[in-house]
Parts: sequence; C-alpha cells; structure tokens
Amino acid sequence: MTPQDHLTPREVQVAVLVWEGLTNREIGRIVGTSEQVIKNHLRSTFDKLGVWSRLELAMYVASHGGKGWAPRAGLPGYASAAAAP
Repeated sequence: MTPQDHLTPREVQVAVLVWEGLTNREIGRIVGTSEQVIKNHLRSTFDKLGVWSRLELAMYVASHGGKGWAPRAGLPGYASAAAAP
C-alpha cells in the first residue's frame, strides 16, 4: 500500500488542485468549502505523504501521475483550473 492510498478522496482532490496551481481560496470555491477546511485537508495530506510544503505536494502528485489521481477519487472539481468560475 502506497502513502497516497491512505488519502481520502477529498484529500486527493485537493492535492490535484494544488498541483494545478490553485490557491486555497480557489480550491475552497471549487469544492464548496472554506479556505480553513482546505488548510486542514492539506495538513492531513502533508502528514500522510511525508511532505512539508505545497511545492513538495505538487512534485509528489506530478511524479505519481498528476491528473491520474483524479479518477480515483470520483469527486467533482477535477476537470482543471480552467473549469473554475
């Protein structure tokens, strides 16, 4: 089992959106929650993957398939940053 297998579908979604370059506020709007909740998801994701920053998270996502993570979670908001309002 890989570290990413321990992530919730929402954590995967947030990680992919970070990889796409969105801010916490933009991610919150896409997934329909607050910026603080996104920060909580990121803290949990950082702990589970052993990364320390958004940059490290983006590099981890890129090296493990990038958008290939998206179908695994089955949540809306994965299309791309261009789909954001």
